[in-house]
Amino acid sequence: MRGVALGIDVGGTGVKAALVDLATAELVTSRVREKTPQPSEPAAVIDVVASVVSKVLAEHEPVKDLAVGCGLPGAIKYGYMKTAANLDKGWVDFDATAALGEKLGTRVHVINDADAAGMAELAYGEAKDRPGTTILLTIGTGIGSALISEGRLVPNTEFGHLIMRKKASETLVSGAARTRRGLGWKRWAGEFNQYLAMLEFFLWPDRIILGGGVSKESDKYWHDLVTNAELVKARFLNTSGIIGAAYAAGLAAHEEAAASRPARKSTSRAAASRKRT
Repeated sequence: MRGVALGIDVGGTGVKAALVDLATAELVTSRVREKTPQPSEPAAVIDVVASVVSKVLAEHEPVKDLAVGCGLPGAIKYGYMKTAANLDKGWVDFDATAALGEKLGTRVHVINDADAAGMAELAYGEAKDRPGTTILLTIGTGIGSALISEGRLVPNTEFGHLIMRKKASETLVSGAARTRRGLGWKRWAGEFNQYLAMLEFFLWPDRIILGGGVSKESDKYWHDLVTNAELVKARFLNTSGIIGAAYAAGLAAHEEAAASRPARKSTSRAAASRKRT
């Protein structure tokens, strides 16, 4: 794809956005970030989204028919949030698509935030043109997951909620959990290895991609991680969510435009010959 799209990434601790060149995955504006409000009720978060977006758009000339994508930390079904582990429970069954669209004054394509990161890696990064099964993990406030099978995204996986020692895994080994529990990087890596082993036992991935906020500090723990699958860092680290949200929106707009174009009428050689005579 070509052109520019707006990517928004809403997390439990921060709201980020930028304009993205869909041909190269490069950010063409600053990556603007503001803190997620607490409590993180829909109206308050959407106000912050609008603030961040206005700052991004102020850096760039207007784009006609700008595609806008927004990654949200929860399962998304038909534009509605169905889970909200790291946002206020008011997001559950909330029509995020309509509310964001009304606030921003344009159509918004809503996607799970980890799925957005997975789309970025699938289109431009470490999952591009790779056969087999890939799992992407975004490690930050929680643990988001994206499952890619033979080049296709399987949406709305919640591997951060797999049970580990009678608790949701992300409450023990996410980036925020490491800080809350006061774990050093080596001890955290040891526990995170247990989580990775569980994923491998159930899903047998060919590669695991680590992204999210923790990926920026990989030099502190990478040598302590152990997997059977190929283990790689997300190419775009913590910007994968922005890039993927923009890509998903651009792809949806492209497919919609293609579907609306009238089909070309085929003319047989005989009919063409009759016309000429």
